[in-house]
Amino acid sequence: MTLYEDLKWRGLIQDISDPKLIDKLNEGGLTFYIGTDPTADSLHLGHYSSFLITRRLANAGHHPLLLVGVATGLIGDPRGTVERKLSDRDEVLHNFECLKRQLQSIFPYEVVNNYDWVKDINVVEFFRDYGKYINVGYMLSKDLIRRQMESGISYAEFSYMLIQGLDFKYLHENRGVDLQVAGSDQWGNITTGIELIRKTTGDEVYAFTMPLVTDSHGNKFGKSEGNAVWLDKNKTSSYELYQFLLNSEDSMVIPYLKRLTFLSREEIEAIEAEHTAAPEKRLAQKRLAQEILNDLHGEGAYESALHISELLFAGKIKEIPVSDLLAGLKDVPHFTTEGGSIMDVLVGAGICSSKREAREFISNGSLTLNGDPISGTDAVVNADVCLGGKYLVIRRGKKKYYLGELNA
Repeated sequence: MTLYEDLKWRGLIQDISDPKLIDKLNEGGLTFYIGTDPTADSLHLGHYSSFLITRRLANAGHHPLLLVGVATGLIGDPRGTVERKLSDRDEVLHNFECLKRQLQSIFPYEVVNNYDWVKDINVVEFFRDYGKYINVGYMLSKDLIRRQMESGISYAEFSYMLIQGLDFKYLHENRGVDLQVAGSDQWGNITTGIELIRKTTGDEVYAFTMPLVTDSHGNKFGKSEGNAVWLDKNKTSSYELYQFLLNSEDSMVIPYLKRLTFLSREEIEAIEAEHTAAPEKRLAQKRLAQEILNDLHGEGAYESALHISELLFAGKIKEIPVSDLLAGLKDVPHFTTEGGSIMDVLVGAGICSSKREAREFISNGSLTLNGDPISGTDAVVNADVCLGGKYLVIRRGKKKYYLGELNA
């Protein structure tokens, strides 16, 4: 299978600027770039799904450059909805350094910063050398711009595509870049760069975009209710990432395996057959988690997260590191307590509706504290019985967990 055929099979081709690019992809030897703006101090899982293309193309003989754009980050990419808030300069510079380190730890290629070539361009040069060549009607036809016009768009965000076009032109002329790759939401910005290069140099350059990775409802992969699944394991632990991937929808997990792993077609088709035969075993989700966790957090990360999951399921709370326990139970009901009588704690936290109900649950063994059955109604909650002297996990029945924190 050729590179292009493999990318198509994996669902990694949406838009392609020129059919001639197909042969060039298969032949190898192109220098290409893919970029992101430093809007946070860590990449999230959506970035990971996009930047994996660098390895695929590098393995086929192409040469990657990674761009983290301080200049574009200071302006903000139009979202097609409402205007972004301008980011603080020091924050953007800090984020750049964080993302540069993170990218190079996962994707060991050169990282460049568009601020290096944009910062010395004055406004007259910008309009004459770049703005002159891009028609306003052309800019207005771009999907994100057109949609954001309804809520209002500043000239700064309107000009974002010119700077991205400037980036492509600079990297083409100074680093031999002939190909830009990005998510499908960047198609309008990418084609602006192709147009700018064609009009100013006559050179032919290329681009293709990848579909955004989403769930079955169209929500971006790795984002839930505004909360990103971060690649930094200090922000999203290995156990937390494991749980997110384990809960991938059955209808989406095979496409995820194609797009987010380097498993071969034969391996994925074998996993798909097993998954179809017994979806309740979640074999495809577990393999997805294994591939991504070990790639991002190092060999053994998946096994560690799986072990924590098994301990939690078995009620062996005391064997789980407190940091992993907190991450694993972040979505369960939380409460704070002054401690004291277990009866008061259970009623005060809303775990039991009354002391009578609490006595019934304790007597029939339906309540555990940090994995151990609650011994009796006279049990006391204090720092000595808390994990790390501070936390307590109460389980009611087989699956209902509550995480408590003892007030100092």
